[in-house]
Amino acid sequence: MVFSSLVFISIFLPIVLIIYWLLPSNAGRNVLLLAASLLFYAYGEPVYVFLMIASSFFNYAAALWIHSRTERRKIFLTAAVIMNLGILCIFKYTAFLAELFNSMTGWKLPVPQIALPVGISFFTFQAMSYVIDVYRGEVQPQKNFMYVLLYISLFPQLIAGPIVKYHDVEKELVNRRFYMQEAAKGIRRFIGGLGKKVLIANYMGEIADTLFNAPIEQINVFGAWLGAAAYMLQIYFDFSGYSDMAIGMGHMFGFHFKENFRYPYGAVSIRDFWRRWHISLSGWFREYLYIPLGGNRKGRARTCMNKMIVFACTGMWHGANVTFLFWGLFHGCFLMLEEFASVFQKEKIGWKKLAAHVYVILVVMIGFVFFRADHMRQGMFWVFQMFAGMHFENASMRLVLSMLTPVHLTAFAAGILASMPAMEQLGQRKPMQKILWPASLVLLAVCMMNLAGGTYNPFIYFRF
Repeated sequence: MVFSSLVFISIFLPIVLIIYWLLPSNAGRNVLLLAASLLFYAYGEPVYVFLMIASSFFNYAAALWIHSRTERRKIFLTAAVIMNLGILCIFKYTAFLAELFNSMTGWKLPVPQIALPVGISFFTFQAMSYVIDVYRGEVQPQKNFMYVLLYISLFPQLIAGPIVKYHDVEKELVNRRFYMQEAAKGIRRFIGGLGKKVLIANYMGEIADTLFNAPIEQINVFGAWLGAAAYMLQIYFDFSGYSDMAIGMGHMFGFHFKENFRYPYGAVSIRDFWRRWHISLSGWFREYLYIPLGGNRKGRARTCMNKMIVFACTGMWHGANVTFLFWGLFHGCFLMLEEFASVFQKEKIGWKKLAAHVYVILVVMIGFVFFRADHMRQGMFWVFQMFAGMHFENASMRLVLSMLTPVHLTAFAAGILASMPAMEQLGQRKPMQKILWPASLVLLAVCMMNLAGGTYNPFIYFRF
């Protein structure tokens, strides 16, 4: 079950919300949320729900052991980290490592086909952050297993983030207050995120999938740029749309999740981009990997090495493929460039700021080509065609023109406009505030009709 499905929007979420609002106490509401979260996950992963429960229990017990056995705290922490990473590696990277070993050695070891539990990267990182925070003394271990399980399995952020740290929701798990005004705010935020996903990301995905799956001889410079731009918009509005829906549902149930995106395509450097893109993931790696490695405290060379390690891990977190590793290292290289080149240290105004925007968009777009590509060869071919694909056969041009329908062009324009901070500023003006609810209801109706009449509604986080 995904947030943008009719089953979720028209059945699951309304039923859970109505019962939740009718319950008089937080205790009853927590039981409902836990039951709903497990049902939500079991709807698509009936077997792996037990894996998530087992993982939650192990981390719950590990936190208690770390807190109570001061002389062996580091041993228990190490065991917990190894256990969590081991589960992630077994289910996510076993096949990838076997294939990589075979290609490097020429051997023919059997490649296991293990189904990937949806959202495993998200709930594993949340579980690890809880144990680490207990070890650091930043939070007290939770003695009630139900609260730990609810924290890890909470369905609004379970399968697509944002990654929530325990200390951010510790108090709200146990005691939170419900306000109808907050719930109304959350409903509007959810509908806005749904609109991003259904009316922009899905249409951009149709363009990107059609072009990236087309015969390579049909891709020219126009097709390569159109496919790259479409995927760049698809992944942003898909991911930020899911984050908006998660944050909105958090408000409906009395939780306050942190923002996960702040208009990343308005960045003026790759460093600035990562302050705006998937903020919960970059924050997690900074807090639990970069700083423990030494951060920027041990000289420039060590800082650069630490950043490259972080971005290599960031790439592999997204999927078990060399293309994701390359994507992470690609961004890491540009961060290093910005670290050493003095031109990036100066304040940017006027045409220099515009040039910085163009630089970021170009780097991010090329990076996303490899993120989307099935293999490195396809990614390199695509980038080559973006700059040298000067062939204009009828088949190539027909392919491009077939994607430029009025609906797709409208979605493209809407995506460009909605990726700019100016649109949010416009929405905050008093005249616009008066029409928020009517506009939201119209948007919801359009999304529902689109979902009812369409068949294309991909879930691109199956790798996560």
